[in-house]
Amino acid sequence: MTEESRVALQTLNLWRQGLGKVPETVWRNPELRVLILADNGLTEISPDIRRLSRLRTLDLGHNKLSSVPDAIGELPELTDFLYVHDNQLTELPQSLGQLTELRYINAGENGLTELHPSLGDMTGLIELRAQHNRLTRLPESIGGLRRLRELWMRGNALGSLPESSAGLTELRHADLRENALTEIPGPLANLPLLRQLDLRSNRIRTLPGWVAEMPSLEKLDLRWNDVEIPRSLLDELTDRGCVVLK
Repeated sequence: MTEESRVALQTLNLWRQGLGKVPETVWRNPELRVLILADNGLTEISPDIRRLSRLRTLDLGHNKLSSVPDAIGELPELTDFLYVHDNQLTELPQSLGQLTELRYINAGENGLTELHPSLGDMTGLIELRAQHNRLTRLPESIGGLRRLRELWMRGNALGSLPESSAGLTELRHADLRENALTEIPGPLANLPLLRQLDLRSNRIRTLPGWVAEMPSLEKLDLRWNDVEIPRSLLDELTDRGCVVLK
């Protein structure tokens, strides 16, 4: 078997095939590395997905799923991408915490009201997307995501960030647009690598002086907040090369 043939057998792309239900034959291919089931009107995923023990990427986005089976947490090699966005999920399974090497998850455009504390066990995460849900808070365990570089939480109802967020020392980009923040979250103050902070469309009225001391901040977006920024603070940020949009 050629290398090209082997790679072809390891990838199954069923995007937008109008399936309605996943064929049982899909679960009988233990060699699969990439499985794309996006945009098929799916309402459920069989626990038999646990048979795909070598799966690295799973795309379940743009379906009608109201739940994700616990069996997904039993996929030891799911390390690359997990897409469950644009479904009808109100929660994610606790078992996701077993995916300690997964690097990317997109759970946006659902009806999530909370993220399970097991999220903090997903220590391999580099990018976490949960935009456009109904989250009012994040679990304290989020501080365990020591490798996280991008946090996308736009369009929720967050009023603050957990104190443990101060431990996100690899964070580069935080999108907190369209939430319910009344102040810039204090745990972000000393993050050494945070470069872009998007706070558009919140309820922020004042800017703390410590913002000018954020080690790596390059862009601070405060548009559509009724915020007053002291001229001296704005000058200090501008002089150090930080772009402030308001």
